[in-house]
This record gives sequence, structure tokens and C-alpha cells, in this order.
Amino acid sequence: MVDVTIIAGSKSDAKIVEKTTKVFDEKNIKYNVFFASAHREPQKVIEIVNSSDAKVFICIAGLSAALPGFVASHTTKPVIGVPVSSALGGLDALLSIAQMPKGVPVACVGIDNGQNAAFLAVRILKLLK
Repeated sequence: MVDVTIIAGSKSDAKIVEKTTKVFDEKNIKYNVFFASAHREPQKVIEIVNSSDAKVFICIAGLSAALPGFVASHTTKPVIGVPVSSALGGLDALLSIAQMPKGVPVACVGIDNGQNAAFLAVRILKLLK
């Protein structure tokens, strides 16, 4: 059983994934990592979400950053979005994650800030124990 499932939209997001997993390694948090795009592989993302026993999801995505919202629409577990800098310096991704419609909540941390996503997940996990 893992505590957190990390889903990154692209292998190019691996540096942000590493920032996140480093915190989990230091705090002995169990996690797994997947690379899957909400746009190119929606069925794969749904399978990851539906088969996960994690308590929290962290979704790392750039550009239109649909991944966190897509995951949140398929689970009632907490979802943390990490916008990745790419076009427009990551502002497009940040706004996409932060401006979710009512009923589909996604927490949003700063651009490229995988560390804060991990720290927020740790706080959520403490509440769930």
C-alpha cells in the first residue's frame, strides 16, 4: 500500500517528480510514480486512479495542465496539482489548475514546486491517520 500516487503528464516532468519524491524519501512516505497524459492517454490515467490505494494524488502537468482536474473528476481523494513551467512561464498551467469548477477541488502549489506538493501531502496524511 502506498500513501501517495504521483502522476506526471510527461517524462519531461521528471525533474519535478524528483523534487517531490526526495521529500517523501526523507520522511519515509510510501509512493509510486506514473507517467500518463490526460489528453493522450485518458484511459491509462483512469486505470491508474481506479486501481490506486493511495490516500492522496499529486499530479504534475504543464501547458493546459488538465491532469489534476481530470484525476479529481475520477476520485474523491485529495488531489494536489503542480503546474510546470513551459509556455508562458507556467502561468497557463497554474491558472488551469487553480480555476477548477465547483465540485472538482484541486489544491494548487507554486510553479515547479514539487516540494510543497509533497509537504502538503504529508500534512494531509497526518490528518487521515
